[in-house]
Amino acid sequence: MVKANKHYTQMSDGAIVAQIGGFIKHTRVQQSKTQAQLAEMSGLNRWTLSQIENGESITLSSLIQILRALDCLHVLDGFNYSNEISPLEYAKLKKKQTKERVRNKTKDQEDKEALGW
Repeated sequence: MVKANKHYTQMSDGAIVAQIGGFIKHTRVQQSKTQAQLAEMSGLNRWTLSQIENGESITLSSLIQILRALDCLHVLDGFNYSNEISPLEYAKLKKKQTKERVRNKTKDQEDKEALGW
């Protein structure tokens, strides 16, 4: 499939859904699968698959089932993210850690803790 420089922000929701349906159809045909075969592999009925390929709305669950059946889950790689801490939050965390000091316990405190008091 040729990568096209699409401006998805300028596309309507319906156009994006049609683009997804076109991708599914193109991939299915490239793999020499019929709609009936892909529908069976994905656990959907053929009519639903036909509607999706023709630009009708699709649920995320159905999309995942179809992508899995087409061995195309890699298209979801764009949804990866990582939990990164901002530099400001990191500085606050480091400042808090330096304030928390280890305090030596007295002999009486250690005895009480040992006895479960």
